[in-house]
Amino acid sequence: MSLDALDLARKLITRPSVTPEDAGCLDLVAGLVAPLGFRCERIDANGVSNLWARRGTHAPLVCFAGHTDVVPTGPLEHWTSHPFMPAEREGMLYGRGAADMKSSLAAFVAAVAGFVEAHSDHRGSIALLFTSDEEGPATDGTARVVEELKARGEKIDYCIVGEPTSTSRLGDMIKNGRRGSLSGKLVVKGVQGHVAYPHLARNPVHEVAAAVAELARTRWDEGNEYFPPTTWQISNFNAGTGAGNVIPGEAHVKFNFRFSTASTLESLQTRVVNVLDRHGLQYDLEWSYDGRPFLTRRGDLVDVLQRAIKDVTGVDAEVSTTGGTSDGRFIVDVCPQVVEFGPVNRTIHKVNECVDLRELALLPEIYRKALEYLLKK
Repeated sequence: MSLDALDLARKLITRPSVTPEDAGCLDLVAGLVAPLGFRCERIDANGVSNLWARRGTHAPLVCFAGHTDVVPTGPLEHWTSHPFMPAEREGMLYGRGAADMKSSLAAFVAAVAGFVEAHSDHRGSIALLFTSDEEGPATDGTARVVEELKARGEKIDYCIVGEPTSTSRLGDMIKNGRRGSLSGKLVVKGVQGHVAYPHLARNPVHEVAAAVAELARTRWDEGNEYFPPTTWQISNFNAGTGAGNVIPGEAHVKFNFRFSTASTLESLQTRVVNVLDRHGLQYDLEWSYDGRPFLTRRGDLVDVLQRAIKDVTGVDAEVSTTGGTSDGRFIVDVCPQVVEFGPVNRTIHKVNECVDLRELALLPEIYRKALEYLLKK
């Protein structure tokens, strides 16, 4: 059973699956892989659609993971063609999700179909883990599927996440890990008053300024061979009533850490609190985190994927941990080796998002080659 990745990518793009909507993408995929011997299971939750499809029962289990959901289109009049009507122009396929990441999903399915047709008696097992909740809160998507897999003792040996990791040409970069993300909402308490009578008030902006300066110049760690040093950034700083003659009663600061495996969630929280306390602030602090950092060291999966990329494209893939978070942060709870690889990310989340048609032709071959290295008898 051969499948055309371009045809499937076009069909997926026509479905307006803005987070958390799936718009029938998973039904389309399940209908294609079920005849290949996959047992398709929906693990939906709170309006989020999730597909766990597995072929085989033995180890090793190779999983392809990705998301059907896309970000909003933005103003339609800014698009050259309708974002949910795939269009081909000058060797590119245009549409929302073309790069992030419906082309990867189509390539996964095409690769699996070609591999199973050629190696129906392959060793081990193959799985697909697709969700409609990656671009949104990501609480009921891959995380929920992983919870279910953990509850029944189902483990994954190797996982390739189809994130668009390439930068200039297909295969020039893969991700073998991601930094953790830790956010804080800080409310510094002062006393509101008239600017002409500062002795009757207490300005929280003045009080927090020195603490913010210290946090901004702090060297949190030195990183390591896989990760750059941890960074701390303010994303929002708000205070005041809007009037020019009122000392504010509170200052609100939102900040974020992108942290490496050289630091821990707990160590960063402790160091921030120590700075705030040392400056004598009265404050409330609320923490939230999108995930701890994860890392797949060079070995089986990284080597296999680099080899497959080289075989198909002739490109030597750089291994990197740069960028934001991905669903890999959840999958590592049931899989020791998680690597991300997909098309060029130059247009992701932008107006006129697109993917090179040549990449879409090569991507299934790379994924299929990786399967052959891992599961061919």
